[in-house]
Amino acid sequence: MLAIFKREITSFFTTATGMLALGLFLAINGLLLWVFKGPYNVFDYGFADLSAFFMLSPFIFLFLIPALSMKSFSEEKKSGTLELLLMKPIGPWELVLGKFFGILVLGIIALFPTLVYVWGISALGTETENFDAGLVVGAYLGMILLLTSYTGIGLFASTLSENQIVAFLSAILLALFAYLGFQAISGVLSVGGISLFIENLGMQAHYERMGRGIIDTRDVIYFLSLAVFFLFMTVTQLKQRA
Repeated sequence: MLAIFKREITSFFTTATGMLALGLFLAINGLLLWVFKGPYNVFDYGFADLSAFFMLSPFIFLFLIPALSMKSFSEEKKSGTLELLLMKPIGPWELVLGKFFGILVLGIIALFPTLVYVWGISALGTETENFDAGLVVGAYLGMILLLTSYTGIGLFASTLSENQIVAFLSAILLALFAYLGFQAISGVLSVGGISLFIENLGMQAHYERMGRGIIDTRDVIYFLSLAVFFLFMTVTQLKQRA
């Protein structure tokens, strides 16, 4: 598993695709938050706040994580190296987890430069450290947990086709539905209890609670369970090919 993990990290820093994806993530975030006029512009808020960043990031990660994960198994299938990997003395779970942690760490690396936004918001305020530290910690934890689910979805999507573009689009659609789909369905229903239950099946409700600084073990378990479910589906797909 460690060898697969190292290969994922090395591949990211030695290929144009990985660095381009990271560069686009940071550029889009920076432009929408600090340059372009619009609902996410920090200066248009009138007060120092990182809410816009936490609202925006899930949608940018919808493209970043599929871009990082699309070649995980689709490229292996196309080049014929997947069978060789499955024949090596590592189990499917070790293979999948090695790729999973590799992509997850890359996603977390993409978050590190955004910590400068916390400093920027503090500098913009009338008082130093004017931001709510609990809210910021909860929101960043929520983003990391969101990344775990997106990564699981991206890996599963990469097993569905040898075409990386198909894998990329499949991951975006699956992640978009998991994030927004249940919220949309619950909005159509008028029965309160059922509506709330369906809403909590989606990622948005859990992420938004953490974005408010509310760290609930149920939200943590939800994201981890969703990631494990898609990892299980990924392993099942690989076993069918073996």
